[in-house]
Amino acid sequence: MLTTEKLQKEILRLKKERDVCILAHAYQTQDILEVADYTGDSFGLSQQAAKATQKTVLMCGVRFMAETVKILSPDKTVILSHPDAGCPMAEQLDLDFLGALKEQYPDSAVVAYINTTASLKTQCDVCVTSSSALRIIRAMPQKDILFVPDCNLGQWVADQVPEKTFHFFHGGCPVHIRLFAQDVAAARAAHPDAKLLVHPECRKEVSSLADYVGSTTGIMAHAKESDAKSFIIGTENSILQHLQFECPDKAFYPLSKACICQNMRLTTLIDVYRCLLGQGGEEISLDEETRLGAKRCIDAMLAFG
Repeated sequence: MLTTEKLQKEILRLKKERDVCILAHAYQTQDILEVADYTGDSFGLSQQAAKATQKTVLMCGVRFMAETVKILSPDKTVILSHPDAGCPMAEQLDLDFLGALKEQYPDSAVVAYINTTASLKTQCDVCVTSSSALRIIRAMPQKDILFVPDCNLGQWVADQVPEKTFHFFHGGCPVHIRLFAQDVAAARAAHPDAKLLVHPECRKEVSSLADYVGSTTGIMAHAKESDAKSFIIGTENSILQHLQFECPDKAFYPLSKACICQNMRLTTLIDVYRCLLGQGGEEISLDEETRLGAKRCIDAMLAFG
């Protein structure tokens, strides 16, 4: 019978033997993060993959993340750890609907959250991440912004950039949307000394009550660097586990036990093992027109800093 320790050792051996770079998004479980070469947010992982020497990259995350890796590393073989691991937010908006929105707001620059499909990015002007959205939109010369697909992240940016006009597609993350102001009230009552750290994909009624709003890696960094000793975490609950390992002297509480991404939980340590054996996962391919169109959107983000 395999144990977690035995399986991890075999994965470490196989990835070295087969020259595979393993990327693990921060919403993966701790046992997967421990065998990864790089962990963190989706775009940061794709940048690390582009610099890695390995010719094969295994993305333990969801489909749009693996697509982003392929966009930046076209010559590498990119494997998605579980074929069914998608992102409902990335799939909410298709090209036809986006075309209709662009006709409705013809003078607006189209800003795409990184949590979108490669094909959708081809029809957008610039891409943003949760950590860069505010900075990039402030730097853009356009005054009218069509932000897709997450209206919560978009509204969080809009509240801080009142000099610009924002239009939204009313989509968002079905995990973060489960968090409400009453969850904040209950969590603060239970843990009155804890600081509330939330992701900007949360509703405004939640983010407006937070002590800190930021990306997944931003939340983790803030918790580690803070002098506070207890925190309420308003993002995917796997982050609590990672912070418990990294900061055993601090206490972490979920804002809601419902904040779980089922797509991220599809990938198991056994899936990683099978991918390395060539018996699992899915190779990601993009036609060159789509890849270059999506890369243009990402390049515009990098140009804005």
